[in-house]
Amino acid sequence: MRLLLVEDNEDLGDALERHFRAGGHAVDWARSAPEAEDYLRADAQGYDLVILDITLPGGDGRDILQQMRSVENDLPVLILTARSQVTDRVHLLDLGADDYMTKPFDVAELDARCRAVVRRRHGQAQSLVQLGALELDAAASSVTLDGKPLDLRSRELRLLEVLISAPGQVFSKGQLMEKLFGLAEDASENAIEVYIGRLRRKIQDSGVAIETVRGLGYRLREGPEDRPEGRQG
Repeated sequence: MRLLLVEDNEDLGDALERHFRAGGHAVDWARSAPEAEDYLRADAQGYDLVILDITLPGGDGRDILQQMRSVENDLPVLILTARSQVTDRVHLLDLGADDYMTKPFDVAELDARCRAVVRRRHGQAQSLVQLGALELDAAASSVTLDGKPLDLRSRELRLLEVLISAPGQVFSKGQLMEKLFGLAEDASENAIEVYIGRLRRKIQDSGVAIETVRGLGYRLREGPEDRPEGRQG
């Protein structure tokens, strides 16, 4: 996933940024309302989820949420709030929040709620996805091949998660960069070629192939590893 984290508390924000990046997710961290608005103006469609604090320097998270929904931006939003009153939580849901968590919270529960919100927005009822002999469990961050655990590094796992979410769809290197790296991370499109190569080797006996569409990008499909349109990376 590519996440926009909007949180002004340095300790909490740093901990969450490290946590999500360690899991292979791309994270952009906004520390104020104006900064969050800048990120959303720059590339709102590139995000899978916004994790949004309410009390922020320079504005209010509720105003950001309301503005997003007023322009029919349906990007999933999970609210972080210190307010525990039922009326406050109901108001957030009425404004268009997909879910909320009350501080303090358990990071494992936050992970689960993030996955659930994104699944719902994509019409997926469960975290298991199967293609060929591969089975990806997003909730457990694990992949099996013919029922046996497949050893993938965190970004290899997230790359597979992106590709397997839409078999047959071509993803450009730029799109994959957005999903795997935050804007502040120093990475080039060559990194995508490296991860594609690693993942391709690890799933070569799965009945699923990563196909290179020359000049366009990559797609995942069932079938033998036969790429008549050329191979890059």
